[in-house]
Amino acid sequence: MILGIGTDLADIERVAGTLEKHGARFIKRCFGAEESQKVEKLAEGAVHLRAAGYAKRWAAKEACAKALGLGIRNDIYLKDIVVVNSPDGQPQLILSGGAKDRLTAITPQGMTSNIYVTLTDEASMALAFVVISADAVSTGAQK
Repeated sequence: MILGIGTDLADIERVAGTLEKHGARFIKRCFGAEESQKVEKLAEGAVHLRAAGYAKRWAAKEACAKALGLGIRNDIYLKDIVVVNSPDGQPQLILSGGAKDRLTAITPQGMTSNIYVTLTDEASMALAFVVISADAVSTGAQK
């Protein structure tokens, strides 16, 4: 069962301008340590790659908040949604705080939630798409 979907489009140049103007303050306020370490490692000083990395993660946070049905408000903060990568590189979202509370609230009893995210960028835009679903909890019993 689908609990929510969300998408967001972020302007990479706008994020680049914010990084230039506010730098570490912007990063610390909006991104988790795992996110900033990943972006900085991948970008290795390349301004556009750095901005694109943060823009994709920004879009993922916004898309997830939309899929949760509230957006970035009502006790859901940007740092409550963290983009990490699986060992094979697939992006994944880890929720904490108000975002995790909201996910728990919208997940029907007896079900477990799953979050799927995809990220992409092209030229000056970054896009994220998030689907939150719920499946029945497996009891392990076979019939």
